[in-house]
Amino acid sequence: MADNKTISLDEVTHMATLSRLSVSKEEQILFARQMGDILAYMDVLAQVDTNDVEPLYSPAQHPGHLREDVAARRRERTEVLANAPEADGEYFMVPRIV
Repeated sequence: MADNKTISLDEVTHMATLSRLSVSKEEQILFARQMGDILAYMDVLAQVDTNDVEPLYSPAQHPGHLREDVAARRRERTEVLANAPEADGEYFMVPRIV
């Protein structure tokens, strides 16, 4: 594999914060190494010569089967709102942007 790319622990912490994930110091180290390996492999893939390769439209030769577009209540409001970081019982509460 190509040279390892370096992802700092600060970058891992920043990504975890944006994702609202809490990660331990050991996980930060592990994720930094794994992300560096992924980026290094992306460099390997970028070097592959694909000039003479015909583009592939789709490996599946069948049309997608879609369901009917019918409104249906699949979950109760309380069940959905229970997963929200903050709710008022009826709506999701989100920080004001403006």
